[in-house]
Amino acid sequence: MTEIESFLNANDAYAVTFAHGDLPMPPARKVAILTCMDARLDPAKMLGLQEGDAHVIRNAGGRASIDALRSLIISQQLLGTREVVVIHHTDCGMLTFTNDALRSQLRERFEGHTSDMDFLPFSDVEQSVRDDVEAIRNDRFIPNDIPVSGFVYDVTTGRLSRVV
Repeated sequence: MTEIESFLNANDAYAVTFAHGDLPMPPARKVAILTCMDARLDPAKMLGLQEGDAHVIRNAGGRASIDALRSLIISQQLLGTREVVVIHHTDCGMLTFTNDALRSQLRERFEGHTSDMDFLPFSDVEQSVRDDVEAIRNDRFIPNDIPVSGFVYDVTTGRLSRVV
């Protein structure tokens, strides 16, 4: 069985007892969470979220990229979120490379020019949280009264630590 077939079987079982079809589009807890795509992170479990509670925006590193900011702006302006939480984590893959190293690898493998692409790697997890919190706070389309908090999730303990 392929993973897709496994997913479809799991979805069939989920749909049998699905009871959330009446949830409103805006998140009930009025919060947007920006976090990493790492499979070891389960934002719903680590934060006690249920369906409909929050917008969860995920990308490599949980970075405040142009697309993440686009999603946060839509979340704020059209769907009523009033708080943003940034969560990065220990042992992140973004710590393992530089832009130059990945660009070189891509250039060799695909014979293409990649100098215009920023993969947003970092060398310090806490500093990357500070940078992303600051980028969100400074975005001209995110209101100044929106609280933006930053955390590091420890993949070995499951604990969040606030980054100041």
